Amino acid sequence: MYAVRIELFIMRPRQETIDLFSTFVRFEGDRVSGWMSDARLRRSMQRCVEQLSKSKTAPTSEPFWALYWHQHWVKEESRLHSLAASLSVGHLSAYLQEPCYWAADQTVRKFTSVQYGLSDYFQMAMADLRSVLKRFNPDRGANLKTFATIAFSRLLKDQLRQRQEVNFCTNLGLLRRVSKKRLLDALRQAGLSPTAIAQYQLAWMCFNALYVQTSTGTNHLPAVDRPLWIAIANLYNTEQRKQLVPSGTDCTPETIERWLNQCATWVRAYLYPPVESLNVPKAGLELGGEIQDDLADPFQESLLAELVAQEERQDRREQRSQLRQLILTGLEKLDAQSQGLLRLYYQQGLTQQQIMQQLQMSQATVSRRLTKTREALLMALVQWSQETVNNPPTPNLIKDMSAALDEWLGVHYGVSDGVPNPDSGSKTAGKETER
Repeated sequence: MYAVRIELFIMRPRQETIDLFSTFVRFEGDRVSGWMSDARLRRSMQRCVEQLSKSKTAPTSEPFWALYWHQHWVKEESRLHSLAASLSVGHLSAYLQEPCYWAADQTVRKFTSVQYGLSDYFQMAMADLRSVLKRFNPDRGANLKTFATIAFSRLLKDQLRQRQEVNFCTNLGLLRRVSKKRLLDALRQAGLSPTAIAQYQLAWMCFNALYVQTSTGTNHLPAVDRPLWIAIANLYNTEQRKQLVPSGTDCTPETIERWLNQCATWVRAYLYPPVESLNVPKAGLELGGEIQDDLADPFQESLLAELVAQEERQDRREQRSQLRQLILTGLEKLDAQSQGLLRLYYQQGLTQQQIMQQLQMSQATVSRRLTKTREALLMALVQWSQETVNNPPTPNLIKDMSAALDEWLGVHYGVSDGVPNPDSGSKTAGKETER
């Protein structure tokens, strides 16, 4: 293990700025053998360094170039198929080779796995490079390399935790954890007909309705005995007459059990599909050939990727519209006093003490009414998120939604009769501390 840890030190260290942003680790098997240079990235760095060298005061340090390419990537990343974004992420990928290596090395030493080696963990971490770049905030004073080392390690731990949970939990335990969306995606990937998918989905819903923890405050699930299977089958037979068109024949407990185990198999295959070699010969061809012969050129623009991106943008627009309407409906349902408090607080920018004086009520009452009103709106958003996009109500999600709701209310009440309130921007920011 010690020999593995000194591999980067026995290689030629990267000291030149151009090398730092244009070379990549070369693996031989599961060991690092040296650095390899990317010609396109090298030409790009040479051109940038030469341009900056004309200015005597231009900074040329490693941190400067790291922030330069990160800011460049942030600016261009939203543009589909942007050459500038591709170039920026290429330079950052080269720069973060060492943090990614050390994160992979630590994972190898902490988690023994016969399936994954050093190079596997390295590639798994690099595959999430964009998520690391999105989370990095230079305004917080963090160094990109330090941040990336921690981020890569956490990403690898999360992936291992998720994979172990799927690999080692029971079929029924997996079905308790999987979301409705992922279940449906797994059933569609299995090639089932819409009728069969509806049957399996209903069986899964009946299973989740009855297979629950026996007492509050624990995560223990009851043993799956014969009476439980009978109860699940009876519930399915009752609900299928109401929900399935056309409804099928009544199912036995044995059939329901077999269906659910098959669902778990399809879910495992969907979440973590088996990796096959690209050198496998294509079946049914006398002339030979391998599967990799039919792979598309990864450097060509993909029409499918464009269509998927368009669909995602449309989904986001529809979701924003739904959320806006949900909040507006919630505001309309509020009583007159609650609506008046929100207008005074967000539209007129009054503090709680000023509202107390104007309405002749205690500050505790004002604070309590504002809190209850916002919580009612927030819970509606959380419920929508859970039911529509299958997002569980985690503390981080609730915190983010609360901040978004507060911002939305500030914008909504900051406009009166089509005219922006000149005081709303400054006072809204100041009220955060008070709340």
